[in-house]
Amino acid sequence: MSRKVRILFVCVENSNRSQMAQAFAQMYGREHVEAFSAGSRPSGQINPKAIAAMAELGYDLTQHQSKSIELYNDQPVDVAVTMGCGDACPRVRARLRYEWQVPDPRDLPPEEFRQVRDLIAQKVRALLQDLGVPLSDQSSVSSSSTQL
Repeated sequence: MSRKVRILFVCVENSNRSQMAQAFAQMYGREHVEAFSAGSRPSGQINPKAIAAMAELGYDLTQHQSKSIELYNDQPVDVAVTMGCGDACPRVRARLRYEWQVPDPRDLPPEEFRQVRDLIAQKVRALLQDLGVPLSDQSSVSSSSTQL
């Protein structure tokens, strides 16, 4: 690929689903992807359950920040993915838009939280494959927060 695919994942709090999706896009897409995440009503923190669930896979979410979708208004991305929350991202300029029905794992016990994490991983892998992004076979990486 000659340029990185820019993907923005959006949920409500930007503390669970979109953060994990961003992490998986970075893990699987490596140097071929610029992944971002945001929330319509950001909580201001990453859920400790999300941090623990991703740490099990070797990814450090403690370097991420919960941030508002407002930061990405009028910023062009290739793909905007909303995650089961109905967020429309009206001012995000995206070539493609997807709405994923992913349950909010915030209050789930650890095993059910992991099931949601794994669903997100599957969806991110499928998205990257559909976009023609070469996938990394490595499942553990250290995080690197990317900002627009």
